[in-house]
This record gives sequence, structure tokens and C-alpha cells, in this order.
Amino acid sequence: MLRIYQNTYRRTARKAVVYSTKVACCNHSTLCSITSHQRRPQGNGSSNSNGNHQRHEEFLLAGNPARGWQMPPPSRGYGMLVVRILRGALKLRYIVLGGAIGGGVSLSKKYEDWKDGLPDFKWLEDAMPQGERWSQFSRNLIEVGSLVKNAIDVDPKLKQLGEDKLSEWRSWFDSRLDDAIEAADYQGVQIVETKDDLKAKTTVAALGITSDESRKKYEKLQSQVETLQTEIMNVQIKYQKELEKMEKENRELRQQYLILKTNKKTTAKKIKKSLIDMYSEVLDELSGYDTGYTMADHLPRVVVVGDQSSGKTSVLESIAKARIFPRGSGEMMTRAPVKVTLAEGPYHVAQFRDSDREYDLTKESDLQDLRRDVEYRMKASVRGGKTVSNEVIAMTVKGPGLQRMVLVDLPGIISTMTVDMASDTKDSIHQMTKHYMSNPNAIILCIQDGSVDAERSNVTDLVMQCDPLGRRTIFVLTKVDLAEELADPDRIRKILSGKLFPMKALGYYAVVTGRGRKDDSIDAIRQYEEDFFKNSKLFHRRGVIMPHQVTSRNLSLAVSDRFWKMVRETIEQQADAFKATRFNLETEWKNNFPRLRESGRDELFDKAKGEILDEVVTLSQISAKKWDDALNTKLWEKLSNYVFETIYLPAAQSDSFNTMVDIKLRQWAEQALPAKSVEAGWEALQMEFISLMERSKKTQDHDGIFDQLKAAVVDEAIRRHSWEDKAIDMLRVIQLNTLEDRFVHDKQEWDSAVKFLETSVNAKLVQTEETLGQMFGPGQLRRFTHWQYLTQDQQKRRSVKNELDKILKNDTKHLPTLTHDELTTVRKNLQRDNVDVDTDYIRQTWFPVYRKHFLQQALQRAKDCRKAYYLYTQQGAECEISCSDVVLFWRIQQVIKITGNALRQQVINREARRLDKEIKAVLDEFSDDEEKKGYLLTGKRVLLAEELIKVRQIQEKLEEFINSLNQEK
Repeated sequence: MLRIYQNTYRRTARKAVVYSTKVACCNHSTLCSITSHQRRPQGNGSSNSNGNHQRHEEFLLAGNPARGWQMPPPSRGYGMLVVRILRGALKLRYIVLGGAIGGGVSLSKKYEDWKDGLPDFKWLEDAMPQGERWSQFSRNLIEVGSLVKNAIDVDPKLKQLGEDKLSEWRSWFDSRLDDAIEAADYQGVQIVETKDDLKAKTTVAALGITSDESRKKYEKLQSQVETLQTEIMNVQIKYQKELEKMEKENRELRQQYLILKTNKKTTAKKIKKSLIDMYSEVLDELSGYDTGYTMADHLPRVVVVGDQSSGKTSVLESIAKARIFPRGSGEMMTRAPVKVTLAEGPYHVAQFRDSDREYDLTKESDLQDLRRDVEYRMKASVRGGKTVSNEVIAMTVKGPGLQRMVLVDLPGIISTMTVDMASDTKDSIHQMTKHYMSNPNAIILCIQDGSVDAERSNVTDLVMQCDPLGRRTIFVLTKVDLAEELADPDRIRKILSGKLFPMKALGYYAVVTGRGRKDDSIDAIRQYEEDFFKNSKLFHRRGVIMPHQVTSRNLSLAVSDRFWKMVRETIEQQADAFKATRFNLETEWKNNFPRLRESGRDELFDKAKGEILDEVVTLSQISAKKWDDALNTKLWEKLSNYVFETIYLPAAQSDSFNTMVDIKLRQWAEQALPAKSVEAGWEALQMEFISLMERSKKTQDHDGIFDQLKAAVVDEAIRRHSWEDKAIDMLRVIQLNTLEDRFVHDKQEWDSAVKFLETSVNAKLVQTEETLGQMFGPGQLRRFTHWQYLTQDQQKRRSVKNELDKILKNDTKHLPTLTHDELTTVRKNLQRDNVDVDTDYIRQTWFPVYRKHFLQQALQRAKDCRKAYYLYTQQGAECEISCSDVVLFWRIQQVIKITGNALRQQVINREARRLDKEIKAVLDEFSDDEEKKGYLLTGKRVLLAEELIKVRQIQEKLEEFINSLNQEK
């Protein structure tokens, strides 16, 4: 390629020189001869061409001396310039041309290489039809389509008939759908007209499912949904508690970090609390102290009562200036008392009493979270199939312009119960409402729905029973915007003037709590309320209603003023009552427990927790020898029955004892032995820990009040604890390697194995003799001394045993089973003595008799092998005295030792710490479960201390509140 480019360039240069010479000869004839001279060839070499070109340039520069010309005219200079430009252009053209040719050649080569690398697709030509065949196939398909189209051409009459049928089916289907909807409405099922529900109804109607089946399926699905909702709620509450616990620990760690960083002793600053916060804390203490309504709690609070869906919650939200409660359409949403403490503050926030999270009430996301958490807490408070709960949900709402007070929102009073409510729901709500209203210092905020007939009210009768004179009742008429359209104006005026109901009240108020829109904000609702009362003709005609009797703002001011007036009048009296209660409890404590300090349930639990954890530390300090003894004993207790019944006795009955033993031992080590060993180790750990706990009871400083709690913690921790899975695989390898050793190494191990064999055989022999004693009855001496007699069956057994003893006496190496001839002989001999038994009866008697005979022989062989070690080392398996039993039990003994050592290391290094973690986890769970702590830590001492501590806290908080209240005056 390079050579072609060079030759092309040289030819181009020579042509350019010739062309320039021709141009120069146009006006000078002298140059024409030179041009003709230039055309004559001078040779083929490149040197001649270069020489001619050089001479030509010298001639042009020198001119023609014969004619005296020294300098060319200006036109010639222009010509030379044109020549040079053309020469450069021609040179550039050939350079580009050469590059294009070279690139094309290279590209052609690359294409050929790529084409060679492609796979061979010639097989497609054979598989696919050729062009003509493919075209014919396409034409055939088009013809078939046209034939089918012509064949199924529908008659217009049939077409019209089909459309009529379709419309008929559609109308039938719609009627069935309407019937299903009406039936569902009749059965009390709330139907929400969404696409999904329509699909469900369509499916029911199309399948022809009866109403009973539909109801059963609906109830089943509803129960499943409720179960899932309960589980989700419990999980969320659990995670919320864990999150709050972590946040609290994080704050404590941060505080400790700052203390260490500054290296100074800092004292916690006492934050000055507001009066309403202090008063709310007193009520919180009382709610925890008096959950069963056993104590007369007469501290003032505002109790919000009313019929269900009368607008109680909306009134409370209007006073709090935030939509903080969940809402439902006609269903019960308030299922537990909700205590709301209102306080003035720079930011509009809410917070639960038992939580550190603050909800920003100016953000819709936080409001949604708050409503969801309130709903979760209400559902969590309802237990045991109940519909309502007495457990108080306490929260604080702070914000600019809020009136300071404490309100309690109670479940709405119902007149009729639905099928999904508990049977005692109505009575429970009445009892709860009466309890709160019976407090002589409680302010009753009676809510009446203005859009319904006054005669349908249930709450007014209850209020009149608890406050007949109306000295602490404030009546609130809600939904007056609807009442203006529906009710008689004179009737509404009578209600607000106290002339319609026999119930009396301190004041009567009318409010509007919304337009029935869930998305309306409090500001929009209050603005709508202001506009309504400004423009309403009902509340301006004749001047019957005073301006201070309307709007939620005026209601809030009136309730707050009455609340604080009641607090100042009654707080001293309540403090004196608690002071007297405290004195009585302290006197009772000194008389019953003079040398003990008043320790509450939480303090006692912490003390018991420390003692339990101390015992866990003691567990790791047990000596290795004690662990080995405990583990070896437990291992043999677990393994002895398998060794005798599955390995030793079957091998002793076979001709090849050692071969049978090797097979059985290997199968045992590969399958059941590792798991049984781990089970034995777990039981030994449990036994040692329980024994430590039992020994601690015998100390002088033992407090029996902790015994029930300690036992419950230990049982739960042991139930949860499980050995590590990888321990089984590790033990399997160790045990297989140990059982491969079949030679006793020294005399000491031999003696130990003989002793182990004798001890084990003696233990089995004792068990066998106990079985024989139950089978054959007491001996002659015992019968004589204890006046006992043999039963008829025992007499038969004894007769059979006498015959079997004769067989064993004649053949001491008898096989484990009796032959048919031997069974026949025994039966005939017994029949001569008038004892009639069958062969099964003889076999049942033979089994324990032969086992005793075998064990006695094994014990005799062990005694013979005690001094046969050196004979065994010299002759091995061909020893005159058969000591295979000793070797077997030596191998078992070695496996037990090695396994016990491995288990001990696992206990000390791993399992004791894992058990410690389980115990700590159980203690943490128990510490959060107040119900379980109350069940495990009980008794007069605990109950009296708890009550005394609670009353003392309440009295101290009351005194602190009274001091602050007096300072504010």
C-alpha cells in the first residue's frame, strides 16, 4: 500500500512540472524549444528525472541571455502563482485519493474476516420453504380467511335477536346486583360502592351464592381481617416501645458522653413546670393508683359526655384547636377514656404521657400519625373480648391561645347494641360515665346533638341523676347549623334557655363543629362557625340568645374559668384526705414490717434480677471436675439403656461379638449418639443451674418473696435456650474417631473399664430383680414378716420359673430363646402339676429369668477378666478368657469421657454465656410486663408497699401543686 502511494505521488509531481512549463512558453517562443526538449525522454531512472527538473528550473530563473531579457513581465509572475496553486491542489487530491483507496482495501479485508466468523445459516434454507412455496402458502391462508368470513356471515334478524338477548341479560344482571346490595344492607353490612366491591358482588351474583353462604364467608373474612389488624397493632406497639426505649437510652448515653467530655460534675436542672402540667401529673398518678375505682378520687376535671355521634370529640377538638382523634362513619371510635391536658405554649404540639415523641399539629403528616396512634392505643386497651376499656389514654396538647384545663373524653352512650359488641358494652359505658360524673368536683360537659329530636337523648337523664341541681353541668348544643334547617326555632331557644329539659345547668352554649367534611381544618371550621352565628336569623331574632352563649371560643373560656375555680375550692381538701391515708398506711407498715424498708414492685424486681444474674456468674465458676462428673453421670443415664438393649445384649447372642459391636457402635455414632449427648449436656446445665438456685434459698439473707419470680425466669430461659447446632457435627467426628480405637492401652484403663462394667451390670441386675419380684411376688421371709400372700398368677409364674431354672442349670450357655421342644416339655411338666399355661406365658416368664442369668454370667466374666490384662495384651482377641465385654465397655467409657470433656468446654465457653443472654432477655421482657410482675411479685408486703409509695407520691405532687397555685394568686 505504501509503495503504491509513493509511485502515485511521483507521477503527479512530474505532470505538474510539465504543465507549468507549457504555461510559461505561451508568450516566449524560446521556452517552447525547452518544452519540446523536456518532452524527449532522458532515461528511465529517477535520477534523470530529477536532473531534468532541476535544469528546467534553473533556465526559468536565469532567462534568455541571447535576447537580453533579465526579468519576466508581471503577467508571468501571476501565471507562476497560479501554477503553484494548481500544483498544491493536485497534490492534495491525490493524497486524499490514496488514503481512500487504502482505507477501502482495509475495510474490505475486515469485512471478509467478519463474514468468515459468522455461523453457517444454510440449514435455514432447507428448513424454510422457498420463495415460490412461501408465496403460495400465504395466498392459501388469505383464501381460507375469506371462506370463513363468508361462512359465518350472520343474518341481520339473528343479529338483532342477539342484541335483544344481550340487553335482557344485562337488565337481569343489574337487578340481581341491586338485590344483592339490598340484602347486604339489610344484614347490616356496610357497602362501599367501589369498583372492588362491585366486582365482589358481581362474583356472588354470577355464582349463585346464597345469602347464608355469603354471610358466613363475610364473617370469616371479617374475623381474619380483625385478627390481622390486631397482630399488626401489637407489632407496631411493640416496635414503638422499642423505639422509645432506644431513644431514651440514646439520650442517656449522650448525657453521659457530655459529662465525660467536660470532665465536670453536672447537676440536672429542675425545669419549672406549669400549673396545668403539675395538676395533670397528679391525675395521672391517681389513674394508675385507682384503676379499679376503689378510692374516692374527687379532684376536678372536665368530663365530656354525650350520646354516640353527638359531636363530643368534635367539641373537644375545637377547644384543642386540632383534629387529634380518629373518625368513623356511624361507628364507635372512642373505646376508652382519653384524658387531654390543654396548656398554653409557643408551639402547637401533642404528646402522650408514656412517650417522648412530640407531634407537630401544624403538619398533616403528624396529625395522621397521632390519630393512628390514638386508634391503636384504644384497640390495645380493649382485652378479653370487651368493646370498651377503663384504661385511660393520657395526652398533652400545647399551643398558643389554648385554655388551661384537663378534659376526659368518654365513650358515647348507646341505646342499642350491635352484633359485634360485647354483651356488657351498654352497661359498661353507663357505669364508666356515672363513675366520672359522680365525682362531686367534676365539671360535666353535656353534649346534645341539635339535629335530632331532644326526646331521643340518653345522656340528659344520666346527667340529671348525677347533678340534679346543675351546679357543675355545662350544656352544649352541637350541629345548630343543621338544627336551624330542621328543627323548630322556638324549640331550640327553649333548649338553650334551659326550659325544655328538666336537667339544670350552669350555662347553655351553642356551637358548630363542622360541615360534615373530614378534610376541613380547625381554622376553616371555626371560621364557618363565626360566619354562621353572624348571619343566622335564629340567634339574633328577639335577642333571646346572648352573644357569649355561642362559638367554641366562648365555650372554652367558660369551661376553663369554671375548672380553675373548682380546683381552687377543692384542692386543699383533697390534699388533707391523702395526708390522712398516708399516715394510716405508714402506721400499718410499721406494725407488720418494722425492720424492712418500703420497697415497691419495681425495686424488688431489680433486686431479684441482680440475684439471678449473680447465680449465672456462679455457674461459670463451677470446677471442671464437678462438670465432668455431672456430665458423665447424665450421659450414662441417657445412653445406658441403648448400650444394653441395642448393642451389648444383641451382640452377646450372636456368634461374632466383636463384628456386631463394631457395626452397632458405628451406626450409633453416626445417628443417635451426638444428639443424645447434646441433650444430656443441656439437662446437666439445667440441673446445675437449678441446684445453684436451690442452694441460694438456704442462705441466711434469702428473701422468699423472690422465689416465684426466680423460678418463672429460670423456667422461661431454659425453655428458650437450645444448644448450638454445630455442636452435634463436632461431637460426631470426635465420637467416631474415639470408637475406632479397640485396644486398651494400660492396666489402669483396664481396671477402670472392668469396674465400669461391673457397676453397670449390677445396676441392670437390680432392675431385673425388681421386675422378677413384681412378677413372682415376695419371698418366704417377707411373706411371713409382713403377712403377705401370693396371687394365683404369681404362683403360676413361680411354677414356670422352677422349670426354666432347670433348663438353665443343665445348659449354662443357653441361647436367649427357647426351642419348640423346650416349650413343649415345660408345658407338659406344668400340666402334671395341674398348672395350665400357654407358650406366650412361658416366653414372658423366660425373658427376665434369662436376663438375670445372663447378667450374672457377665458379672462373673468381669471378675475373671479383672486380672487378665497382661494375658489380653499378649493374646488379644484369641485370649483364653473372653474379655470382649470389658473392651466394649472400655470403648463406651472412652466415648463418654471425650464427649463429657467436649460438652464441658462448650458449657464454659459458649452455653453459659448464651444462657446468660436468654435470662437477661426474659428479665427485660418481664420488667416491661406490669401484669406479669404483679402476678410474680405479690403478697401483703408488696401490696402494702406499693400503695404506700403511690399515696406518698400523690401527696407530694399535690403539695407541690398547691404551693405553686398559692404563689400564682
